[in-house]
Amino acid sequence: MSVFNQPRRRVIQLIILGMMSIIIVRLFFLQVVEKKYAKLADANAVLRKVVYPSRGIIYDRKGRAILSNDVLYDLVVTPRSVKNIDTAYMCTILKIDKEEFKKKIADCIKKNGPVRQTVFMSLLPAEVYGQLQESMYLFQPGFELIPRQIRSYPYGAGANILGYIAEISPTMLKDSNYASYNSGDYLGFTGLEKTYESVLMGQRGIQYLVKDNLNRPQGPYENGEFDSAAVAGKNLRLSLDIELQALGEKLMHGKIGSIVAIDPSDGGILAMVSGPSFDPNLLTGSYRSANFNRLYQDTTLPLFNRAIQAQYPPGSTFKPMIALVGLDEGVITPSTGYPCGGAYYGCGRPIKCEHHDAGHAANLRLALSHSCNSYFSHTYRLSVDAAKWGGIRVGGMQKWADYMNNFGFGHKIGVDIPSERPGRIPDKKYYDAKYKGSWNSCTNVFLGIGQGEVETTPLQMANAMCIVSNRGSFFIPHFVKSIDNDNTHLLDKYKERHVVAHISDTAYSAVIHGMTDVIESGTGRGAQIEGITMGGKTGTAENYAIVDGKRTKMPNHAQFVAFAPAENPKIAICVIVERSGFGAKYAAPIASLMIEKYLKDSISSNPRRQAILKTVLETVTIPEAMRAKSKLDSLNSTVIKKRP
Repeated sequence: MSVFNQPRRRVIQLIILGMMSIIIVRLFFLQVVEKKYAKLADANAVLRKVVYPSRGIIYDRKGRAILSNDVLYDLVVTPRSVKNIDTAYMCTILKIDKEEFKKKIADCIKKNGPVRQTVFMSLLPAEVYGQLQESMYLFQPGFELIPRQIRSYPYGAGANILGYIAEISPTMLKDSNYASYNSGDYLGFTGLEKTYESVLMGQRGIQYLVKDNLNRPQGPYENGEFDSAAVAGKNLRLSLDIELQALGEKLMHGKIGSIVAIDPSDGGILAMVSGPSFDPNLLTGSYRSANFNRLYQDTTLPLFNRAIQAQYPPGSTFKPMIALVGLDEGVITPSTGYPCGGAYYGCGRPIKCEHHDAGHAANLRLALSHSCNSYFSHTYRLSVDAAKWGGIRVGGMQKWADYMNNFGFGHKIGVDIPSERPGRIPDKKYYDAKYKGSWNSCTNVFLGIGQGEVETTPLQMANAMCIVSNRGSFFIPHFVKSIDNDNTHLLDKYKERHVVAHISDTAYSAVIHGMTDVIESGTGRGAQIEGITMGGKTGTAENYAIVDGKRTKMPNHAQFVAFAPAENPKIAICVIVERSGFGAKYAAPIASLMIEKYLKDSISSNPRRQAILKTVLETVTIPEAMRAKSKLDSLNSTVIKKRP
């Protein structure tokens, strides 16, 4: 052997010797110094018990717990340990037969192996748990009852906001994103439960117990030396006002649509209603799965959060933004008027205006208060056809789309619950693709009155009212105001003020004055609240559906947006009631009642306000065919609410 190979051989020998030394030292530590694993391995009479932590509580803006924790029990099994138990009696208690018992054991083995503890039957009803607890010694070794915390909702409101928790699925367990979870663990699937899972979940603990000859726990092993304590999840403090939320859900009963209310000063969401709503207590406990299937199949789609997922043409509620663009571009001034005689004819076909009286669009304030279609169709065309952009197909259309994107349209805003949709703001690329380059401002003139291809969500429209009332700034709308004992940066992005570039305070003032006129003397007079100055805008969006293969006109969607008090806004709101006609009929009164409740903490007892409340509560706008097939009301009535 060459002398040159000697050093290499010695290096290899040293590496092997070093590795053997590390192994020997580690074995010595485990077997001699560290007694924990040796003791646990030798203690065949030791029961390892997982201790699940308390999940974080969620409080509203006034410190009221809007969900809390109750306890149910899971029956868990270690299949290989099941020996000589009273199977027949267990089947009687669980109301299953022996074949189903065998199938459940086989499923547990398939799911988690024969030696690992697996949930045999989850969230046992109280009567079943009681019978099992009394006779548990008959089912050991192998079976055990483990406490499981479930959610309860004392106000029975806010289901689409809060979300629900459920057992992790086998598919999710294979995902590296869920590496810290075990079979049988529960986690948030939707809403705030999902978004803030990392802080709500807490940390599991382990407890070792000594068992007697009947496998009954007798006490802690080694005085709890090897136990690890469970760490409770952190609590969330919301901007949500649960009483306002509950009122909104009550007002929307029998209707399809949404209410979104935001505090413009910080972007905190005060209420988010999706109608029809359901009681969140339906999705907790042993009947969660069955109730979920019923809700999923219901004709009114209660699981669909219309506040962030439904996309509507905004109709005339879009006109304040059209005005702001026109003012900022300099194509109109607050004193600019338009000679509307009942329709706009600038594109060779009439665009109907609801007003015919002379002078109803003599300036911007009048045009806003009367919601003149001609005025805003004309303003839109002036903006996109401006010579400084080279016309609509060179730069005008894209510039307009950029404005709308800055107002929060055409993209997700970033609210802290999942499944938000972006809406749609068509731009140059969109129209070039659709019309092969042959289009002009008359092709999409309906954008000026919030129709055509534009679509917005109720959340986006409420946020736009924050921008207007704040005269050009907003915070990303969010629910969670603070997290107890928080050392993360989860909420940092919601505390940053965003400014809509370069639109002047003068422009905002002109639009705000026009919107206050809407309430004082215009189309939104029905929303007036004594002692409160409000800015608002009614809207009526055309609604089409495909019936028998044809695009068919359906009843219009009613919309209303507002902010109050106008001089120092504390609430901005958007209300949409599908298929209910003009925005002033139902959407405006609902918004008015919500604003009054929030600002005055109650609704006035005077006859006028009580008559409005009574009318709204009694009104049903869900189509009869849909209502006849819906089981939602009867399902909600099965919940026994635990009121605070």
